[in-house]
Amino acid sequence: MSAFAASEGPDERVCSAKGCRETARWALLWNNPKLHTEDRRKTWLACDGHREHLETFLGKRSFLREVVPVSET
Repeated sequence: MSAFAASEGPDERVCSAKGCRETARWALLWNNPKLHTEDRRKTWLACDGHREHLETFLGKRSFLREVVPVSET
């Protein structure tokens, strides 16, 4: 998914939306059931401004499993 950048490291939690440098507040836990086992979770991070967009993107593909505050990860 080249449209989204990964976080830069464990101490710098940056939103995964392309080009966004805001601090992430949300962790979107997801998996692709065609590729991953049911218990596998991948994570995208989201700032408040991109949370809905990233949730929608994953939700339309039935990949979204859970959204939790970053502080819980």
